[in-house]
Amino acid sequence: MSQDTAAHPSAWAAIADHLHHLGTTAVFGLPGDDMAPLGALEHSDVRVVLCRDQRNAVFMATGYALAAGRPGVCVIGKGPAVTNALTGLLEARSAAVPLILIADGTRLDRVGTGAFQELDQLAAVRPYVKWAVRVDHAERLPGALEKAAALAVNGTPGPVYVELAEQIAGEPVPRTGAWRPAVPQRPAPDPAALAATAARIAAAERPLLLVGGGARHRNADRRIERFAERLGAGIFTTASGRGTVAEDHPLHCGVSGLYTVAPVDALWREADLVVALGSRLEETATFGWPEGADQLPVVQAVLGEESLVLDRPGSYVLADVAATVDGWAGLLDGHRPDGAWAERVRSVRAALAQRAADRAEEAGKRAPDGTVPVARVLAELERAVPAGRVLVQENGLQDMWSYFFPHYALGAGGGSVVPSEQTPLGFGAAAAVGVRLAEPAGRPVVAVVGDGAFHLFRAELPTVADAGAAVLYVVLDNGGYGWLQSNLDRVSGPDSRFAFTRPRPTGTDGLTSAYGLNHRRVTDPDRLPDALAAAWREVAAGTTSVVEVAVALADTPPGMTGAAGDFPERAEETEEAEEAEA
Repeated sequence: MSQDTAAHPSAWAAIADHLHHLGTTAVFGLPGDDMAPLGALEHSDVRVVLCRDQRNAVFMATGYALAAGRPGVCVIGKGPAVTNALTGLLEARSAAVPLILIADGTRLDRVGTGAFQELDQLAAVRPYVKWAVRVDHAERLPGALEKAAALAVNGTPGPVYVELAEQIAGEPVPRTGAWRPAVPQRPAPDPAALAATAARIAAAERPLLLVGGGARHRNADRRIERFAERLGAGIFTTASGRGTVAEDHPLHCGVSGLYTVAPVDALWREADLVVALGSRLEETATFGWPEGADQLPVVQAVLGEESLVLDRPGSYVLADVAATVDGWAGLLDGHRPDGAWAERVRSVRAALAQRAADRAEEAGKRAPDGTVPVARVLAELERAVPAGRVLVQENGLQDMWSYFFPHYALGAGGGSVVPSEQTPLGFGAAAAVGVRLAEPAGRPVVAVVGDGAFHLFRAELPTVADAGAAVLYVVLDNGGYGWLQSNLDRVSGPDSRFAFTRPRPTGTDGLTSAYGLNHRRVTDPDRLPDALAAAWREVAAGTTSVVEVAVALADTPPGMTGAAGDFPERAEETEEAEEAEA
């Protein structure tokens, strides 16, 4: 369409043209009974992934957005289709992901009549999105689409919702002028706030950097690592910030909070300042931090004021993370860090590497016959799949091993996609499809998921086959919901009449075979290298492969003695580790 005043032949034709303008390469969803969305996209170059479940469709679109750094798009029907999508919207909002959800809506002249699948959808979705709009008149559609895209990517990114009333689906849509650009505008920091926080950073003798999800796609030219070197600061990430910095950097010490174990946990007691980049300081990221009157001060750099956490001492800058780091670097030019602190960071990083090797060896000795230690799975995965891979994760009992650096480590080219603190079951398994379609064809995508999450996702295996999304799924099979079983054992002991795990065949081999996918099951550690190597060859050739690995329920991640409600029971090992380091 030209940039002059014109009319699209239908609402869905206008939407298809706007998606082309946004640079969207894939749309996920499950349309309602009206096939107009597919008719409009029939001859476009946008890939359409038709899902079996709306929740998984939103998860896939979220994975796409996290990997691509641009909006994910999901198209669904109305009524129960919208309520099915709410869990996906909750995750997208929690993860601050730019996502556009487009849904059908009851015709204007039938609202309030008990029409087929009628629901007050705006009321249902508003708690989960940045903005929700219903379009009842065709001429309002272009403005609604442009505002939705602008709000999704600007400020703190997040999901938006556009509802298309049925009566306008086939109406012509007038549009004046070209579509407006829909790129994020990155506000520069206020000079006074930048100077004040730079002075506070300069005064710190033992600083740490905490890199959150808001720094994703904002570390071009490794500005964050260079800034850490200027300060002599140890680098930690949140789980969602992982993949932003190179984990082979000598100042990198792992994932903060829940996933920090001895001996590097000592750094949090010794530090005198945290510089948090794009982090909302969520509970999992601050688990185990010093508390009380002398709690650790934080300088926070975030885009949106709603992300500020002010129950700790410190200060903040409301601006783009990249612009803020560059501004601080300029103001701190010539700063001379405390060399002893940087050396302390390097020494505990080295001690952690040795401690991890010891833990992995201990776990291997304890593994029952017929199971594979998870630490061994991660080590063999690193050998089998080329560097630069993107690891997509869940957040269950055994797959949490991969959150603990250096049992799994990302190099400068590695990527990571994890669920937010909402941790909806099945997110990683589904999101991996979106990640695969957002990443360049040659970049490996691996999903490490528990069997409970994968079984929830298995209805989408035909979707995976149809989409041609070649993912390597490594499924850690402990017989069901291991985290819940571990909590139950703690409460009721081994003789409970309830059970969340049972040893039984999974049936995945038959399902994968039915859809032309590949499957292997591994119960012997010595057979794992060949299984992963063969599976990767199949994925590299273009076909998804599933490797099920039998693991033991007792194979808990480092520093964890078992589940204790939402959070694990932590082993008291700090003094022992410090003695070993000495």
